[in-house]
Amino acid sequence: MSRAQATLFDGARLHKDDAVELTIQSLIAHAYAHDHWGLAWSGGKDSTAILTLLVHLIDTGKIRRPKTLTVFYADTRQELPPLAIAALRIMDQLRARGITVQVVTAPLDKRFLVYILGRGVPPPNNNTLRWCTRQIKVDPMTAAIEQQLSAIDGTFLMITGVRMGESAARDQRIALSCGKDGGECGQGWYQQVLPNAKGIRGRIATLAPLLHWRVCHVWEWLMFDAHAAGWATADIADAYGGDEAEEINARTGCVGCPLAQREKALESILKAPKWAYLTPLQGLKPLYRELREPRHRLKKTGLNADGSLARAKNRQRMGPLTFEARLMGLDRVLAIQTGCNVEAARLGRPIIDLLNTEEEARIRELIAAETWPNGWEGDEPTGDVPLDMIYGDGSVQPLLVR
Repeated sequence: MSRAQATLFDGARLHKDDAVELTIQSLIAHAYAHDHWGLAWSGGKDSTAILTLLVHLIDTGKIRRPKTLTVFYADTRQELPPLAIAALRIMDQLRARGITVQVVTAPLDKRFLVYILGRGVPPPNNNTLRWCTRQIKVDPMTAAIEQQLSAIDGTFLMITGVRMGESAARDQRIALSCGKDGGECGQGWYQQVLPNAKGIRGRIATLAPLLHWRVCHVWEWLMFDAHAAGWATADIADAYGGDEAEEINARTGCVGCPLAQREKALESILKAPKWAYLTPLQGLKPLYRELREPRHRLKKTGLNADGSLARAKNRQRMGPLTFEARLMGLDRVLAIQTGCNVEAARLGRPIIDLLNTEEEARIRELIAAETWPNGWEGDEPTGDVPLDMIYGDGSVQPLLVR
C-alpha cells in the first residue's frame, strides 16, 4: 500500500502530491486496459484539472500515451467568457501536442438561443420545463462519443473530472453505483458502461481519476502547477471568484442561467477590472425571466371550437413565445452583445459571441417561416387574456355575447 493509499484509508487529509499519486495509480490500474481514450471536457475547473494533469503525466512519462486520445469539448455556446476564452487557448495547446480536439455543439436548431428565439420555446425553469442541459450538452456529447466509438476497433475509455463532494446528489449516485457494472469507488470510480449511451454497452468504460481530490487540490493544480507548466488556466479562476475562488467555490453554468437563483460566478467576474466590460451580460437573466411572462406567450383556451370543455389534462397550459416577444428578445441579446464588444474593442479585451451570424440568421428565418413548437397553431390567445374572454376557436370576446 502506498503512502497516498494509507492516507486515504486512514481518513487523513490528502496532500495534493498524494492526490496526484492516487490519480496515477487509478490510470495505471484501469486506463491501460483500453487502447483508445476520450476526455469529456466542459471547460470548468474539475474537467480542466484532469485534462491538463493527464496530458502533463503523458508529457513527463508518468503514464504511457494511448493509441488515440480525443478531447471532447462541450461548447454550449453559453459559457462564461473567462471559461470560453481559456478553453480556446487550451485547445490550441492541445492541438500543438498532436492531441485531437473535437468541439461538440448542439445542432443549430437546438442551440439555446435559437431554440428560444427561433422556435419560440420559453426559457427553461426548474419546475415545469428544464430542457436545456440535456439538449445543449448531454445529448450532443453522447452522440459525439458514440460516433467516435463506431470509427474505432476495441474498447474505449471516457475520462471525466467527477469528484466526490461536488453535490450530495452526485455523491449518492456514486455510492449507489459502486460495485455495479464493475464500478469501483476506491480507485477512481471505474464503470464499464457510459451513462446515457445506448447500443454500445460492453465497448466503453468511464473513469473518474479525480474522485478523491478536494477542491483545494483542484485550485492548487490549476493556479500553480498547471500554470507553471504553461497551461492557459489562469483565467479559469476568475469565473469562480478570482483570488478567492477556493473559498467562494462558486458553481458555474451558462451565463444568465434561468435556473440559478443568483449568478455568483458572473458577479465575481465583474468585480475584476479586466472583466468589468462584460457588465451588460447582467441583462440576460432579467430578459429570460421576462420572456416567461404570460403577455409574451400563447395559452391554450381549454375549450373546443364549439365552446365545449376540452379533455386535455392541462387545459389552460402556457405555451410558446409570440413572434413579437422573440424579436424583442433577439434585439435585446444583440444589444447586450454589442454593448460588451464595443467596450472590448476600446479596451483591447476579447470579444464575446452570444449569437453568431449563422445563429442570428436562423432565428430570423424561423420567425419569418412562422415556426411554432409541436402542438401549437399560433392562433391561440396570449396568456394575459382573461379566460372569460376566450372562445374555443381562440377568438377573444366575452363568451356571453357569443
